[in-house]
This record gives sequence, structure tokens and C-alpha cells, in this order.
Amino acid sequence: MLATLGDASGVAAEIAALIRVDNPHIDVRLAGLGQDGKKLTSELEEAARDRPEDVAAIVVPLLTGPHPVADPLIASAVEAAEASVTVTAPLGPHPLLAEALHMRLAEKELARADRMRLLNVSSPVDAVILVTVGGERAAAEAEPTAVLLASRLTLPVLVASLDSTPTVADTARRLRGIGPQRVALSPCLIGPEGDFGLVAAAAAEMEVEYADPIGAHSLLADLAARAYGSILALG
Repeated sequence: MLATLGDASGVAAEIAALIRVDNPHIDVRLAGLGQDGKKLTSELEEAARDRPEDVAAIVVPLLTGPHPVADPLIASAVEAAEASVTVTAPLGPHPLLAEALHMRLAEKELARADRMRLLNVSSPVDAVILVTVGGERAAAEAEPTAVLLASRLTLPVLVASLDSTPTVADTARRLRGIGPQRVALSPCLIGPEGDFGLVAAAAAEMEVEYADPIGAHSLLADLAARAYGSILALG
């Protein structure tokens, strides 16, 4: 069971479709959390009726990290369903998440696409700011992803938050104060969890370029399937 902010459409539906194609043996369902999480509760109750003797569902949040709105909605929806349900951790941090972020940067020519063959070619930027939503906790828990991305890019990568501290502006000034002048933003966002317009606005304020959100990337679909499989392995 995939759980997403908003409704069960757009990027979330595309990710669900990718998982179904690559994992035809998995019953992939998608529930939008809406304003109250009741749709997820309904889907979990239906799953429990279909599997009365088993774990009704494994809920995989379509998030790269903790989220102050989604997390309590998922918890309350699971509690209301009164079914045997396991909720996985979000999809990050993970090397595959860092790889997806790297690819989005490369698509905008803000990073070298091949870090192994082109090590002697100068980088398009001097540093990257990994942009998060979800407050200070989400920013703190994105630090391992920043480290993984920095390793891939062989560049400094710092974390900034769109809705908390450290801000994008403060982080960009900090970077420029210690040397790097060509800075790019890498949104650690799937899509539904944040307003991408805020990324564009922050980039315009600091006069920097930015990559697209991760969106319906095949690597995210792989991560979601792995999260599901890791719970099965424990059983």
C-alpha cells in the first residue's frame, strides 16, 4: 500500500504503475491521504477483508524523509483501520535516492552524468544545496543523503529547508562565504509533499540554477518495492 500526500493521482500514480510493471506479483494499491487520512483507512480495511488471516498491508510512504503532516495522518489512518498493518520508513536516506538526485541534476546539465569516466572534466557547479521540506527534523535526516550525493559528485553538498532552518538563502551565503560561487539546488522532493514553486523562488532569490523534483523516477519505484520486500524478509 503506497501512501501519498494529496490524492492518488499524478506522480504517485505514475510510481505505482512503475512498481506494478516491475513487480507483477505484488498487489500494489495507492491511497491519497487527503485532509484526514480516511481514504487510507478505507483501503486498509478493504485489504484486511481480502486477507483476514494475514498481514493486511505494508504501507510504504512516498516520502524521502519524515513529514509533519503525512506521518500523523498515516499513523491515525492505520490505527482507525484496526487491521494488521506495518508502516515502513520513508524512502531515504539511501544510495538509490542519491543516484536519482544526481540524475536529475545531470538532466539540467548541473552535474556530470558519469562520475567515473569524466573525473577530469570540470564540474558545471562548485557546490549543491539539497533542498527539503518537513521542518528541521526532515533537514537533519537528509544529511546522510547529502553525504551520499557529495560522494557521487565529488562536490560539497549542504542541506537547506524550504519551510524551516537552515534556509536556502543562509546556506547559499554560507557556501559562497567559504569559496564555492556556482551553486545549484537539488530538490529532495518526490512532488506531492512540497510546493515546487518555492524551489524556483528560492533559486531566483539567490540567482542559482535548480534541478527538477525526483518525480516518478524508476529508482524511487525500486526503493518502494525494496521497502516492501524488507518487511516481508523480516517475517
